[in-house]
Amino acid sequence: MAPNIPALYDLHFAVPMAGAVLSALNTKLDAASLAVILEKLEAKFMFIDYEYVDVIVKALEIMSQNMTKHPFFVLIQEHGQGPDLVSVGGNKIKYDDLIAMGETDFEIVKPKDEGDPVSVNFTSGSTGEPKGVLYSHKAAYLKSLASVRLYDMGVAPVFLWTVDMFRCNGWCCTWTMAAVGGTNICLRNVSAKFIFDSIVLHNVTHLCGGPAILNLIADASLTVPFRVRLIVAGVLPMSRVMKVEGLGYTVSHAYGMTEVLGPAIVKPWRSTNEHKKDNIVVENVDVKEPETMASVRHDGKTIGEVMFKGNTLMLGYLKDPKATEEAFKDGWYRTKDLGVIHPNGVIQLKDRAKDIIFTGGEIISTLEVEAVLLSHPKVSEAAVVGKRDDYSKETPCAFVKFKEEYYYGAMSCQEIVEFCEERLPDFMVPRTVVFGELPVNSTGKVQKFTLREKANGMHSNIGQKNGCHT
Repeated sequence: MAPNIPALYDLHFAVPMAGAVLSALNTKLDAASLAVILEKLEAKFMFIDYEYVDVIVKALEIMSQNMTKHPFFVLIQEHGQGPDLVSVGGNKIKYDDLIAMGETDFEIVKPKDEGDPVSVNFTSGSTGEPKGVLYSHKAAYLKSLASVRLYDMGVAPVFLWTVDMFRCNGWCCTWTMAAVGGTNICLRNVSAKFIFDSIVLHNVTHLCGGPAILNLIADASLTVPFRVRLIVAGVLPMSRVMKVEGLGYTVSHAYGMTEVLGPAIVKPWRSTNEHKKDNIVVENVDVKEPETMASVRHDGKTIGEVMFKGNTLMLGYLKDPKATEEAFKDGWYRTKDLGVIHPNGVIQLKDRAKDIIFTGGEIISTLEVEAVLLSHPKVSEAAVVGKRDDYSKETPCAFVKFKEEYYYGAMSCQEIVEFCEERLPDFMVPRTVVFGELPVNSTGKVQKFTLREKANGMHSNIGQKNGCHT
């Protein structure tokens, strides 16, 4: 458990070379969530950065009733900083001391089979308890090499670590950078200043991450002196992308998930639909009718489930054969994401299957409404869910958080509604707007099931154009 520091990068090679399986843990997890994950892993060794000793100790205390044997603990310090592991039972050693014990003639323990697991990455848990996703040596190897083309790495790239290494092993870029002889710029903490200073000082060529990275760069408004490639996975508000492109970045939009080893489809934001970046190691990606498994019509309208087939998919879920079988039903990995295929073959995502809104015979993509809300200059976060309605079955309910410089009351619900009316069809405009903090889980994912409960607990807005709550 460590942030994006050199030691964690080292371990992406040292652990597999020792014949073991690596699991980089989410540094945003609380003790209770960590305890659940650690019980599943049954780790033999545990490397702990000094910043996370306290939360690990609390997790171990929760586990103490079921734990028969402690793992061997290794403390990662920085310039001798941080607490020791005196409060942790079992054997322990400091990382630097362990490295000093290394032998120059050590023989690499190679996998017996290319299908053997190399790592376990945990899902965000946005749809329930986090699942352990097993990656094979073969899948990680192929995905790492494919990323060279997928992200236009070129020769001797300089990669700024803004995407967490615990997310799909840093989208497998840990291994990609070694393959191309690139330079890794590690960041213990991410901020707009650190990003800008690192780019200028180290001539960074690439960085990746979620929409939060895009927002950090946009809000800082610092122009870089040369073009930098920024790959972002998630909802991209057009106004934000345009601003960041104007600051000197070349933005690409990525789609993927833990089960497909991170981004599987990448498309340069400014390109035409025909110029999407194909992932050469993905055998097939399609949008299918989930019951018949027939491909949907390429008309940009017919909705189906996005599915993948190929060698860069997970082996399965750790200790969960039933979930693994369901995920690969009929030989395809079922993403539970809904999308359409346009006549030129490009896939457009619509929503998660559980999040899409059905209203008056129409289908609403919450992602599309959220993208519009996030383009409002006063909005920092937004989430849209379906609210039960006697007439239309469901209506869109928007939950909105202001940027820090704005106070609640600085904007009315009507302003939000009118903003959406100018940019969306009438049936997609939120009928209810709620201002305030958005509930998130320990990994930072918005808990939409909580928002749905809240929305359906509010009074009906029948007969109103919109309702307003704070």
